[in-house]
Amino acid sequence: MADPIALIDCNNFYVSCERVFDPRLAGVPVIVLSNNDGCAIARSEEAKALGIKMGAPAFKMRDVIERHGIRVFSSNYTLYGDMSRRVVDTIGGFSPRFEVYSIDETFVDLSGFGERMIAQASDMRQEVRERTGIPTCVGIAATKTLAKLANFAAKKNPLFAGICNLTDDAIRDYVLDRVPIGEIWGVGAATEAKLQAQGILWASQLRAMPLPHARKIGTVVLERLVAELRGVPCIGIEEVEPQRKGMAVTRSAGTPMTSFDELSQALSAHASRAAEKLRSHGLVAGTITAFFHTNRHKPERPQHSASRTTRLTPMSADSFDLVEAALRCAARAWKGDRDHNGYAYTKAGVILDDLVVADKAPRLLFPPDRPRDARLMGALDAVNDRFGKKTLVLASEGYKRSWALRADHRSPRYTTRLSDLPTVNI
Repeated sequence: MADPIALIDCNNFYVSCERVFDPRLAGVPVIVLSNNDGCAIARSEEAKALGIKMGAPAFKMRDVIERHGIRVFSSNYTLYGDMSRRVVDTIGGFSPRFEVYSIDETFVDLSGFGERMIAQASDMRQEVRERTGIPTCVGIAATKTLAKLANFAAKKNPLFAGICNLTDDAIRDYVLDRVPIGEIWGVGAATEAKLQAQGILWASQLRAMPLPHARKIGTVVLERLVAELRGVPCIGIEEVEPQRKGMAVTRSAGTPMTSFDELSQALSAHASRAAEKLRSHGLVAGTITAFFHTNRHKPERPQHSASRTTRLTPMSADSFDLVEAALRCAARAWKGDRDHNGYAYTKAGVILDDLVVADKAPRLLFPPDRPRDARLMGALDAVNDRFGKKTLVLASEGYKRSWALRADHRSPRYTTRLSDLPTVNI
């Protein structure tokens, strides 16, 4: 049998993070909204029971929210990211090999634990709960795909008490007979429709599909998935995060941007943030794309979208270089009068491509004369790391920032900002 893999997944992660610092939320329906307080992106079990759907627009839920006393929070990604780091630090003490798959999911190699495997998983759940307050479920199996299914079963079926072990043949058959194919990791809507047309509705039926037939329906991707359902590992644990090939920083505007000046400020902020992310990963970018568009969900208003791409020569992670290039793209893409061209832009962003490690970037035969060096960016990052993001910014970002995201219901950043530390009154 292949070495066992566990997937530990935080339950209703964003909601759980809010509950850690406000115990009064326990047992209360809670939802977390997307950027600009737009749609529900996380729901407590109580909110799900009230019929709140994932992605439901907030303005359509006002009556339900008021009627049932649902607590509403804006996204607090600073808090969620730091809590995720604490969860991963705890998990790292239980296995030398693990892969952070997403902000709330981590694959863990459980090989070598033998009969202590279930106890190890149980201890891991308990330690995460004690050190961070975050509840989790664990799925154990011979492959990543089966581990995802095991975790799904552990969440949905209380009989498993939070841990589902699909290395047991009887339990594996029981689960696969009851999981719809749409819940299988890697089966998208198009593939699901093709499989249903073939009469394949359950995970056990997909497992029994001949491999050549699977390749014919869904290429080698579906063929590998079927093999994984049979317990044949095709996707290994990636202990080292693969190098990024692209990166994007996009935001919806808190209020529509109607002038080129407002758009420029937003793009400057996004390009500056993208440069910070590049430097944190030790990368430089070769091309940058700036884009902006109006609200596509309001067709009664004038519609316009535009984007332009330019090369960065030399390749760079310098905030000044990226901002300058982004604004150059925006100027070429802007349509009409700069004060007001008749459009209200609700989203803008930058996309970086051709990313390489800074030390391996190609050199120019005749490099341009640059009055600044990497020490300036190092100082900028050091100040913002110590005193908080946006303590120092480029002047082109402006200071009014009418385009900034709305977050009317955001909780304090309890773990990363001194002014937001929780206080105890005695």
